[in-house]
Amino acid sequence: MASTVKLYPQKLNGDPATDNPLPQLVHTPTGLAVLELQGTINLPQTDPEEQGSSPEISIGRISFPNYQPETQDPSSTSWMKRVHLYVGQHQRLTGEVKKLPKALAIVRKRAQDGEDTSMADESAESTKDDLEVVEIVKYKLVFSNRPEPVGSG
Repeated sequence: MASTVKLYPQKLNGDPATDNPLPQLVHTPTGLAVLELQGTINLPQTDPEEQGSSPEISIGRISFPNYQPETQDPSSTSWMKRVHLYVGQHQRLTGEVKKLPKALAIVRKRAQDGEDTSMADESAESTKDDLEVVEIVKYKLVFSNRPEPVGSG
């Protein structure tokens, strides 16, 4: 027997910054994007015996040097030709924003409004696995070159 899950569109109300339990994704002027790197980002070791959530680690910052919203036409894509990812204080990756061949949907389990999740009745079981669309991702940031050294100033 095939399994089915209901899929719902994104909620129009609510502040996405406070309501979204998902980890922060890469926000660009065109919305969320996938980050594509050639290589590995080395992160500090964490204690596997430590209980609870892992600490938040800043990997770097992303800059769009050609994006000027006050002087550019909103339909212009010229700003997508160059994007910088600064890793730490001494490395910069240069890349570009590319459109994905097929858009990706970011989904999550739908929150049950006003229901007691400990109840084991049949209606609660049928809606337990409902999903909702959080965002549609249409672009990716591609960094395919080696990092460049930059000064800390």
